[in-house]
Amino acid sequence: MRAAERQIKIQNFVRTQEFIDAAVLASKLGVSESSVRRDLIELERQGSLRRVRGGAVSLQVQGESCGLGWAANRAREEKQRIGKAAAALLEEGQTLIMDGGSTVAEVARQILGHSLQVITNSILIAQIFYDSKSVELTLTGGYLYPRLGVLLGPICEEMLTRVAADVLVMGTGGITEAGLSNTNTLVVGSEHRMIEVSRRVIVVADNSKFGRQAMAHLTPLESVDVIVTDQELPPRFEKLLEKCGVELVVA
Repeated sequence: MRAAERQIKIQNFVRTQEFIDAAVLASKLGVSESSVRRDLIELERQGSLRRVRGGAVSLQVQGESCGLGWAANRAREEKQRIGKAAAALLEEGQTLIMDGGSTVAEVARQILGHSLQVITNSILIAQIFYDSKSVELTLTGGYLYPRLGVLLGPICEEMLTRVAADVLVMGTGGITEAGLSNTNTLVVGSEHRMIEVSRRVIVVADNSKFGRQAMAHLTPLESVDVIVTDQELPPRFEKLLEKCGVELVVA
C-alpha cells in the first residue's frame, strides 16, 4: 500500500474518534508501526492530526468530511456552551478530577490559564494541559483503552483511591430515573472511584443523554450535585432532578 493511500485511510480512522493507537493503525493497515509513525509525522505536518505518545488525536470534528459540517459545528457549539457554564462553577486553587469525553474536554479548554490541580485519565485532556504553566496535571496511569483514549483498569482505580478532589467533572452515556450509566464496564469502574474521592460531582451532558440507558449502570442520581446541559428539559426530568437534590444548569 502506497504512503498516500495509507494516509487517507489514517485520516478516515482518526476522524471517527478522539484518539487512535499507532499499533492498532499498523494492524488495520497491515504495515509496520515505523511506517505508521512516518505517516503520522507527515499528517501532523499537514495539520490533519496531532501526534501523542502511542498514537494521534484528531484536530477535525467528527462527520465534517462526510458533508455533515453543519451538524458537527452545531454539536461543537453546544459542547462549548456546556463547557463555559461548567467552568463558571469552578474556583481557583481547586483540585479537579476530569473524566474522559469530548464535553469534559471543552470544560478543560475553558479553564486553561486558571490556577488548578487536575487529575485525569484522559489522553485528550492531558494534551490540552500539556504545556500549561498554571495547571498542575496528574495522570492516573493504567491500561490505555485506544477507542476512547482513556486510562482504565486496576492501576487507574488504585491510583484514584489515593487522592481526594474538590470537584469531579464527568460525562455520561445516559441519564434515567435509575441514575447514570455508561457504555463500558471498565469506564464505569474508574468513574466509581472518581465519585468516591470527590466532594462535589458535576456532570456535563447534552440533552440527548436524558432518557437514554447505556449498558452499564454507574450510580444513582443522588450521587450527583450538578448537571450542566444545553437546553431546557422536559418537566418530568426537571422534577426528577429536583427530587434527587441535583442542581440543573442550562447553558
